[in-house]
Amino acid sequence: MAGTAGGLRSPLLEDIVDGSVDHKGGPGTAGGPRSPVLEDIVDGSVDHKGGPAKRSTSGGWRSAYLVIGNEVAERFAYFGIQANLINYLTDRLGQSVPAAAESVNTWYGTLSLMPLLGAFVADSFLGRYATIIVTSLLYILGLGLLTLSVVLPLPSPSHDCQKGGNTTCYPPHFRIIFFFFSLYLLGIGVGARKAGIQAFGADQFDGRNHGECIGKSSYFNWWLFGVFAGTIAAQSILSYIQENLNWGLGFGIPCIVMTLGLLLFLLGSRTYRYNLKRHERSPFMRIGQVFIAAAKNWLATPSEDIAGGSLHRQDSQQFKFLNQALLAQDGSKGNGRQCTIDDIEEAKAVLRLFPIGATCLGYTIVYAQSSTFFTKQGITMDRSIGPGFDIPAASLQSFMSMAGILFIPIYDRILVPIGRTITGKPSGITMLQRIGTGMFLSAIAMVIAALVETKRLETAQEHGLVDMPNVTVPIKVWWLLPQYILFGVSNVFTMVGLEEFFYDQVPTELRSFGVALCQLIFGVGSFLSSFLISAIEKATDGGDGGQHGWFDDNLNRAHLDYYYWVLAGLSAVGLSLYLYFAQSYVYNRRTLS
Repeated sequence: MAGTAGGLRSPLLEDIVDGSVDHKGGPGTAGGPRSPVLEDIVDGSVDHKGGPAKRSTSGGWRSAYLVIGNEVAERFAYFGIQANLINYLTDRLGQSVPAAAESVNTWYGTLSLMPLLGAFVADSFLGRYATIIVTSLLYILGLGLLTLSVVLPLPSPSHDCQKGGNTTCYPPHFRIIFFFFSLYLLGIGVGARKAGIQAFGADQFDGRNHGECIGKSSYFNWWLFGVFAGTIAAQSILSYIQENLNWGLGFGIPCIVMTLGLLLFLLGSRTYRYNLKRHERSPFMRIGQVFIAAAKNWLATPSEDIAGGSLHRQDSQQFKFLNQALLAQDGSKGNGRQCTIDDIEEAKAVLRLFPIGATCLGYTIVYAQSSTFFTKQGITMDRSIGPGFDIPAASLQSFMSMAGILFIPIYDRILVPIGRTITGKPSGITMLQRIGTGMFLSAIAMVIAALVETKRLETAQEHGLVDMPNVTVPIKVWWLLPQYILFGVSNVFTMVGLEEFFYDQVPTELRSFGVALCQLIFGVGSFLSSFLISAIEKATDGGDGGQHGWFDDNLNRAHLDYYYWVLAGLSAVGLSLYLYFAQSYVYNRRTLS
């Protein structure tokens, strides 16, 4: 798009004096008070033709709704695959329960690393709009190949197609390789797209305009509402199709829906706002150069103005070692330096995010359980809601999304206005307060999950079903509802809070990267969950000695309750560390460009 390339300002924008305000507090202009025409101009954005973006004809909710609609379709496609993936791996590919859980966590972890690649491409080369289109096409290709890997006819059963005395033919190795190749290709498209789409939607609101600032904060809430809507539809409809009708159809429908979602996104091309590139150098290059220059000048003695005068802001007193980047190569402050004060502040803004992200890892490890062990628990429980009809185990995850859908309007329309009246903040409470609230609820959910699993094991023992894993344990699946509901509500707080925090606290040109860092936390959490499962399995599995591990294929002999207690403890430790770092965090209140 013309609006994403080049660093020239339009003639109208040239009238704006950067860093100045007029008597009304708005952007100052060379000619004095801002004219009505300029009041309609969104500084830093252009339209689809490369001209100044006008507030009255571009961006805002008219554009954000299309982006959210595209995300609904994408989440429907994604959860149509992810929600029931563990059951496909165990039932059709013959993996054990812990192996399948590790496969899902590893795939999700890899997927969550891909936003870094997408952010680098979007922020440095293609721009967010073009990156979204390219990665969406890759996404659709992965879905198509995954469907093909499922519908290809299987060979005739052979002598090694045996499992537990039942004749079951698993796909040959090349089919399994093709399946995982398609799955990871899909994951690359999902992850790389993720960094651009959410940031692009938030770009449709001008944070320097009071009304649009409130809209931007609300956008993150309704973004998650759309995520939950697509998730519920996928978990309710596609899980039933996959388990009761046909896996090929259950994987093919997401491909069609994702294609329609891309077309919906393209409909808004003429109304979107596109960020104006202000620097010739890549933001990654600028920030990287700060760290390199600071390392080279590590032993140099800073001049007085670098030590305190030039960097007088409160947040500049953090990470003072980066101030060394202001020194010239000969160790003195002068024209020979290659880093500006703004470059250093950008680097510090990014660096300040890492302690917050690291302390949220306990929450993301817990988050990974909802699509793995929770689902396998549900399979063993009484899921009947009428004669001859059982709720698909994977659809239980939809209760988490339903809780979020019901709570988001309450939060956005009732709690936020009340909080805004009390605190005077546009979002009611700070982003860090919101994140911490969700982390606390997540820890409580794990305690409840441990208690419910203990109850399920006791019920199995009372009815003599410990060694009968294929027999339904006479305990209603509704016992799992409290943990799903609490997870859904905690996501409204922590997930949305993290996304808004990482978007808002990075420089403008690095907002795709900010979203990618947020996704990276969830990816690392999945990898840590996979590692934790593997370590505990090796430590508790007695092999042929008769001792059953915590993750035994027979869940009636396993001890998921012990695992949940471990996660509850990790959540408590993570929350304590989070509160320590959050209380000393200094918000980046200046727009860095």
